This record gives sequence, structure tokens and C-alpha cells, in this order.
Amino acid sequence: MQHERADRYRASADLDRPGRGRDGCVDPGLGRTLPHDAGPVGRLPARGRSGAAAHSLLPVPAGRADGCAGRGRPSRARRVPAPVPLPRRMWAGSDILFEGELRVGDTVRQLSRIADVVVKQGRSGTLCFVTVEHQVESGDAIAVRDRQTIVYRALDNGAPTTTRPTPAPLGAAVLSLVPTAPLLFRYSALTFNGHRIHYDHPYATGVEGYPGLVVHGPLQATLLLHLAIRERAGCLPRRFSFRSLSTLFGNDLMCLHAGKVAGDTMELWTTRPQGPVAMQAKAHWE
Repeated sequence: MQHERADRYRASADLDRPGRGRDGCVDPGLGRTLPHDAGPVGRLPARGRSGAAAHSLLPVPAGRADGCAGRGRPSRARRVPAPVPLPRRMWAGSDILFEGELRVGDTVRQLSRIADVVVKQGRSGTLCFVTVEHQVESGDAIAVRDRQTIVYRALDNGAPTTTRPTPAPLGAAVLSLVPTAPLLFRYSALTFNGHRIHYDHPYATGVEGYPGLVVHGPLQATLLLHLAIRERAGCLPRRFSFRSLSTLFGNDLMCLHAGKVAGDTMELWTTRPQGPVAMQAKAHWE
């Protein structure tokens, strides 16, 4: 992949036609797939009540099954109109600004565009960072802006590192749950994520070389957001950002940590017991 090829696609690639987007509804059944033992994250809000982080679950980008590759993901041509000949894809992080409120029962529209494509060389080889900007509208107002970073890399990640990772610190508030195979499957179905590493154990371990099913990054982020809301007595942050640092796997205990509020900022993170930080997040209230 050459840098000039990426540059050619940087500014002009819209995922939706100009003036159009994907429509969806904040369904009161969205919360059914999430665990009920993680504070308010699994509670079903009533119609007309706020559905925090619902934007990450809709509108569902449904595609034809025959357009998916063997890994369960849509083909590159259908997914991102950019030259990304790298098979492994990861949602690396997001920077989310809550400008309004999404309520259960609302009809929303999402407009998305590719804002940037950057190619870098890392220790594991070629990396392609694709920045996608999402705008979620409810009625005539913008409710959410989400600047998402997706990383593409080669399937072969080279020799495993021998460096022992630094264990994550203990938060001021900690919740624990086990991301079971049914939970990962249900979240994949809810978000129309066909990537087989999240629900097909033989594929995840035998083909892509993971030790188990991979826990979705957005699922971890959603759980952390709801933990932040719980710790601030139900107050939705103005801004929420997160980035993935390492991987968590199904059926291992997952710990959600919230630090103390410093000013208007709270740091949050996920980890396995005695493991490194997996998902790192910050919530800001103004």
C-alpha cells in the first residue's frame, strides 16, 4: 500500500450519499443483550427516557450475507471505500461528543464519512488507520458526534512479545462480570457484527490464533460509559473517549474500573485479574 493511494481517498470518501444516511430507531429492547449485573447498563429504559450510548447500536449497517468474506466481515469494497488490503480489522477507539439526547422510541439518522486514511509502519508491520466521522441526528438536532478510529493490519502479527505487561491499577469503583459466549454472540447479532472472532471459537483459535473468543471493544466501552454514569448519580458525560490497548477474551473475568473524579474528568479502564489495561477511557462533564 502506498501513501499516495491513501491520500487520494482521504477527503472525498463518504460512507453515505450526500444528504442521505442510515435511519434507525432507539429500540427499548436494545438493553436486553447487555448484562444486568453491571449497574444500570442492563436496565431497560422506558419509552421517552434517555438511552445512553444507544448510538453505538444503531442504525444497523445491514448488508447481504453473500457480501461477507470468510472471516464474517463485509468485503472491503462494501465496508470502506479505501485501498486497505489488510485482513485484520480492529476498532481502536472513539472520541464521542454528546450534544443532545437520544430517547427510547426516537427515530434517528446517522451520517458517516471517512475523514482520514494514514499508513504507518509498526513493530507488527504495516498499519492503516482509518478515521470515520459519524453524526447522529434526532429530529432536526444533532445528538451525537463520534470520531472513530479503525486499524487494519496483517493477519500474521509476527513473533509474540516476551515482555511481561504491567498489571492495571485498582479503581475506586470496580465491577466484574464474565463475557460469556452467549453474551458475545448476542452483542454481535445486535450490532450486525459478523466478525467470527467474537462467536466462532474454532475460527478464532484455529484460524486467527487467538486463545479464545475476543470481547468487542465497543461492548467494553459501553459498559465503562454506564459505569461512569452510575458513579455520577445518573449524569451523562458531555464527552467520552476510549482506546483499545490490549485484548480481552471470553469466559475470563472482566473487571470494569472507575477512578476518582478529578475536576470534571473520570478515568476508566477494563482489565482481566492481574492483567494489563485492555480498554482505556475518559469521561468529561462540563
